[in-house]
Amino acid sequence: MSRTRRDDWRTLGGIDINGHFGPTEAGEPPYTRGIHKEMYRSQLWTMRQYAGFSSAEATNERFRLLLEKGQTGLSVAFDLPTQLGLDADDPLSEGEVGKVGVSISSIEDMRVLFNNIPLGDISTSMTINSPAMILLAMYIAVGEEQGIAPQDLRGTIQNDILKEYIARGTYVFPPMQSMRLITDTFAFCAQEVPNWNTISISGYHIREAGSTAVQEVAFTLANAIEYVDAAVAKGLDVDDFAPRISFFFNCHNDFFEEIAKFRAARKLWYDIVTERYNPSNPKSAMLRFHTQVAGVSLTAQQPLNNVARVTIQALAAVCGGTQSLHTNSYDEALGLPTEKSATVALRTQQVIAEESGVADVIDPLGGSWFVEELTGKIYSQSKSKIDEILEKGGALMCIESALQQKEIHEAAWQHLRAVEKGERLIVGVNHGVQQGNDSMPVQNLDLELGERQKDKLSALRQKRDDLAASEALEEIRVGAKGTENMFPLVINAVKADCTLGEIMAAMKDVFGTYMAPSGF
Repeated sequence: MSRTRRDDWRTLGGIDINGHFGPTEAGEPPYTRGIHKEMYRSQLWTMRQYAGFSSAEATNERFRLLLEKGQTGLSVAFDLPTQLGLDADDPLSEGEVGKVGVSISSIEDMRVLFNNIPLGDISTSMTINSPAMILLAMYIAVGEEQGIAPQDLRGTIQNDILKEYIARGTYVFPPMQSMRLITDTFAFCAQEVPNWNTISISGYHIREAGSTAVQEVAFTLANAIEYVDAAVAKGLDVDDFAPRISFFFNCHNDFFEEIAKFRAARKLWYDIVTERYNPSNPKSAMLRFHTQVAGVSLTAQQPLNNVARVTIQALAAVCGGTQSLHTNSYDEALGLPTEKSATVALRTQQVIAEESGVADVIDPLGGSWFVEELTGKIYSQSKSKIDEILEKGGALMCIESALQQKEIHEAAWQHLRAVEKGERLIVGVNHGVQQGNDSMPVQNLDLELGERQKDKLSALRQKRDDLAASEALEEIRVGAKGTENMFPLVINAVKADCTLGEIMAAMKDVFGTYMAPSGF
């Protein structure tokens, strides 16, 4: 959200502030203080609330509600079958359709999801990984139907399969085949969809699985190195794709540690990229990131306390220089957010932006002795961990030996022990506990959605050109056996009304499937 240009920034009490404090300016390497010279004084972060539940129709209604209330970007949550590349009528989808996100099985669902939302005027983030290429292909096709050329689309796909092997679990294909789909997406979008962020390398889920802040930075940036190396090995120039790499971090409860984490991550990524790849484009070494506050920190006990947690975490993300932000709703430990709780979450961001004064100052905690020392410690400890991973062959080889998984499990266990022993206090859980019923209204789900989605898919298959669909799926099988870029083949299949599950099945016929080591 752009802000009015001002020369007379003042505190609430009328004291002049110039926004710049300290010897190193934002917008200059190594970007510790921020990637933009004026930071939020010229443009606020994107308020991108993550939303998706039940049907495409219901999620479209929530999207338009949030946009009307001042949200400035969309973020799509998909249900578990969609994340795993399964159609809603697949037997494995039974009981999960629309439960933790929106159900998308075909381009028809994608059309409904963005009905009356002009894709040329909004940026959209999609949290999707194994089937990322297919969902982006659907989005591009719907954009073209709206008259929006691919080069005018803006947004992000997560497309980060390595953290799925490490922490989250919604992977399908073996690592090498997954990496091929990712680098094919890099190459295609560099030419055809230049304003799209082709990967959002995620530390969020690593942190949600129980990692420390240092592990979150180290494992995320080690994964990033693996992606860049794979793309360069495929013949891409780093400047062709690195400026569109984005990151996705968690923001937990330790206010100062989180701010220092973001500052350290920016400097560390700059140093890694410049030393390993020597880019010509300065943007190749800028760490741009989205933040979501910590879902794992929310408690089902006394859920209104989560408003305070979310506020502290969101404030830390802003003080740390995030480019976009999602604030969790206070009821998310109980169920999907209601309209009321989602509105409070968005209003939390708006209060921080317009009333707290932190957006008026660049790197407001830079120069703090504590924050600067903590930034340095997180930088050095994260770098040491990355060096260890590289010495052992890189992120992918370490994933196959379960190095990251084991370390996350140990960190999660240590935290749990500290809580159980009362060494770490959690209000409402082992401190400030109260008796009584903490129940509150939760989002109602459409229990009949699964059957309706099955009927829609049946009608789609009956009306489509079966020969065109079959030929498109066969082209995917042939392409998967070769070395050509898969993205144009997937777009062709989407436009031929092939379903998500059918396209994934065609790839499975060639790529196979995979089970990652757990780390136990």
